[in-house]
Amino acid sequence: MPRVKGGTVTRKRRKKVLKLAKGYYGSKHTLYKVANQQVMKSLMYAFRDRRQKKRDFRKLWITRINAAARMNGLSYSRLMHGLKLAGIEVNRKMLAELAVSDANAFAELANVAKQQNNK
Repeated sequence: MPRVKGGTVTRKRRKKVLKLAKGYYGSKHTLYKVANQQVMKSLMYAFRDRRQKKRDFRKLWITRINAAARMNGLSYSRLMHGLKLAGIEVNRKMLAELAVSDANAFAELANVAKQQNNK
């Protein structure tokens, strides 16, 4: 049985890895073995951070809402509780956007939350 060398398949696989490693520092973009390790690590970081990005944005929105709520005499938790009692369903992303761009609309929501908390 003849020997199969498989050079084209190996070259194609290695070129694919080196293409993914384009722009890496030092030998990480030229040497296959090092590039392959870095590409695998980079893909792991990408997988992890796609999930972490959602957490980070939620933290940012909550921080912005809390700051704006405190300017209106409420804490974050009291604001959210008051909005829930009032039946106002606005997600945190939109609340944070209101807090940054439209302070008057946020102040109206805060007043509604205050009234619901005082009942």
